[in-house]
Amino acid sequence: MFLAINEIRHSKLRYALVTGVMFLIAYLVFFLTGLAYGLAQDNRMAVDKWEADQILLTEEANDNLNMSMLPRSLYDEVDAPEKAVLAQTAGVVTKEDNGEKVDVTFFGIDPDQFLAPNIIDGEMFASDDEAVADSSIEEEYGISIGDTIKLAGSDKKLKIVGFTDNARFSVAPVLYTSIGAYQEIRFEKEDDSENARINAIVTRGKIKEVPDDLVATDISKFINELPGYNAQVLTFGFMIGFLIVIAAIVIGIFIYVLTMQKSEIFGVMKAQGISSRYIAFSVIAQTFLLATSGVLIGGLATIGTALVLPAAVPFQINLLFFASISVMMILIAMLGAFFSVRTIVKIDPLKAIG
Repeated sequence: MFLAINEIRHSKLRYALVTGVMFLIAYLVFFLTGLAYGLAQDNRMAVDKWEADQILLTEEANDNLNMSMLPRSLYDEVDAPEKAVLAQTAGVVTKEDNGEKVDVTFFGIDPDQFLAPNIIDGEMFASDDEAVADSSIEEEYGISIGDTIKLAGSDKKLKIVGFTDNARFSVAPVLYTSIGAYQEIRFEKEDDSENARINAIVTRGKIKEVPDDLVATDISKFINELPGYNAQVLTFGFMIGFLIVIAAIVIGIFIYVLTMQKSEIFGVMKAQGISSRYIAFSVIAQTFLLATSGVLIGGLATIGTALVLPAAVPFQINLLFFASISVMMILIAMLGAFFSVRTIVKIDPLKAIG
């Protein structure tokens, strides 16, 4: 370890450049990972908030929430420990004073059931003319509690009375409304009776009885079937995976080239009686220090970047992902150092000295 640190101190610029390359690669990988994870979460956060086990949709819907339509009266026929009605539709709303259009997703729910969101500011809606919104619409569009929004293409207006957090579905912020408000938004009529149409019934616990024409789907499968979600996750996953491997190989090549450039020095050291094992340990320790420093700086820079990104950028940090990627990059860089070690062991002191 002494030899490794001493050499780094002696050739500061050379090893600073190696650390800089590692930092840039790590920063790129971490940043893309944060974007991929954030975009994936924007598709599913509102579903994760349910903490549910299954969702009941119509057979013809093919696990597509928007395509499922059933009478609310079927709710009473579902035998489950906990159950809740859900109505969903996409929409465009505008704030009355500025007219800026915002793409949103409406969730029609019963506020007394478990789909009711946690309130971080304000209060739960109490009528068909009120709504609780994801806090991102305040950060991105300046819509605050007390503001009135208008549904595009309709005379329906809603007053924002509360905010919740982490409520986005298919990349759009969620607005929670009553079932009655949903009927007006979707069908342009007010109908909160048992014959009102909803999209699904969400359950917790094991379902004992499922009504005819309905299919129970696990929440994990439902999330994977969200439009574009699975393809997006696989695309980013493969892209980041290949980037990690390629980046680590590049670092391994750097270490190998640096080692080969010092073959004469290693030859002199071996002629002086310094063992190959000691020299090899120094090379591996040096690689570990350089790779760890670069990855650590890259991770800190990514966290710093996340703090200044605008709210509209779907960026989220998952410490488990970052830790796994860090370990993987360091290990593959170390693997490149092991190839250098094989070269060191084979160095003939006489030939190296010339």
